Amino acid sequence: MKSIKYVGTRNKNITATASQAILKGICEDGGLFIPEEFPVLDKSLEELSKLSYQDLAYEILKLYLTDFTEEELRYCINGAYDSKFDTPEIAPVVKKGDVSILELFHGRTIAFKDMALSILPYLMKTSAKKNGLDKEIVILTATSGDTGKAALEGFANVEGIRIIVFFPEDGVSPVQKLQMTTQEGANTCVVGIKGNFDDAQSAVKSIFTDAQLGKELSDRGFVFSSANSINIGRLVPQVVYYFQAYFKMAAMGEIKLGEEINVTVPTGNFGNILAGYFAKKMGLPVKTFVCASNENKVLYDFFTTGTYDKNREFNVTTSPSMDILISSNLERLLCMAGGQEKTKTLMESLSKEGKYTLDLTKGDIKGEYATEKETAQAIKAMYENAGYVLDTHTAVAYAAYEKYKAQTGDSTPAVIVSTASPYKFTKDVLCAIDEKYAQQDFFSLMNELEKISGTPIPAPIKGIESRPILHKTVIEKDGIKEFVKGCLVK
Repeated sequence: MKSIKYVGTRNKNITATASQAILKGICEDGGLFIPEEFPVLDKSLEELSKLSYQDLAYEILKLYLTDFTEEELRYCINGAYDSKFDTPEIAPVVKKGDVSILELFHGRTIAFKDMALSILPYLMKTSAKKNGLDKEIVILTATSGDTGKAALEGFANVEGIRIIVFFPEDGVSPVQKLQMTTQEGANTCVVGIKGNFDDAQSAVKSIFTDAQLGKELSDRGFVFSSANSINIGRLVPQVVYYFQAYFKMAAMGEIKLGEEINVTVPTGNFGNILAGYFAKKMGLPVKTFVCASNENKVLYDFFTTGTYDKNREFNVTTSPSMDILISSNLERLLCMAGGQEKTKTLMESLSKEGKYTLDLTKGDIKGEYATEKETAQAIKAMYENAGYVLDTHTAVAYAAYEKYKAQTGDSTPAVIVSTASPYKFTKDVLCAIDEKYAQQDFFSLMNELEKISGTPIPAPIKGIESRPILHKTVIEKDGIKEFVKGCLVK
């Protein structure tokens, strides 16, 4: 099996093994790690289609994490994908109407981030041991709603690691906020900021590239890493469920092995859809990826015009995990398309001018978006036609795919990636179905959603409104670096 090396997106001379890249999280120049080349499948689609999720994960991850032993990888995989998921399939696929839906919300935090953040703590601890790291790892994470809770859940009470999560105080749903602020664990810290996700993400990334702060904290026994999808250890495990979805569609009779599918992904930071693109580069038969945006349609504009421009109004929508204007993982795609030197120039332009141009409009990723009205209509239509309740992010993807199909006439079998349980956005979901719910309390509506969906309230959030608030800190958006320093230097 060929050894895979990781290189920086802005400087090809920055290199790392898989375990080193996982520990670092981000390159010292602010770039991200990508595999120097994509691994080739060493088993056929037919062979892979017969595997359990855990065994499939091993066959995919062994090709990317080549400095891990089989024993180490299987330990990480089996620790991650177990009874903490409420379905034996881990990532089931259901057919609703004319699309297949990949449900990625069956983990402890009922969002797709569980798929990677269940395994990242195991990968990180194993990486630390492999590299003889004797410092305490400090996970710094910015979240638009779901990453924060999934990371907290994964790293809570993990020895040798502490985690600090920053979230937009007024930019997440009530359930998302309570999931974070009620988080237990002596090594956890949750902080609201007076700003949006981009403010938090930019501040966290600047900490990673602050050499002086890094040295100061290193001298005190700390080293930074990330649980965001900028960390390759977050991104690579997500490749697995695209293969899983394909094989489930074949088992359901929607396709034959070898036939192409289309994949639509509700997209904010571009990590989830990029993992699917990695799967395609490995040989998964995908014809087109539809990158679905909400009204913060910076990615839609990029994939339709070739210009990425974050200089626009920031919209707070009913799909808050997609309320993002700086999609960090897009940098990896830029590097794959144009190389390190070009990517460095583009990122400098983004930093100075807030925009850049690189024409990827003729590629196999197509942009589409849904307005707030179209998102609500999609929820209502799916419920009335199929008795299935979409969350507000999956509804963006469904509405976007319907628009894509109408415009192109493309009838290729499609899978919609469902990224969260509707229970995380109960009120917006129910109001889309019927306006009569508008005046009712968010948490009392969970019982109503249970009735109309036929799906029980997920155990992780049942009664969450009565749990004690353990994290109450709220800071200004420009106070993140000082907060982190004060938290660690005492």
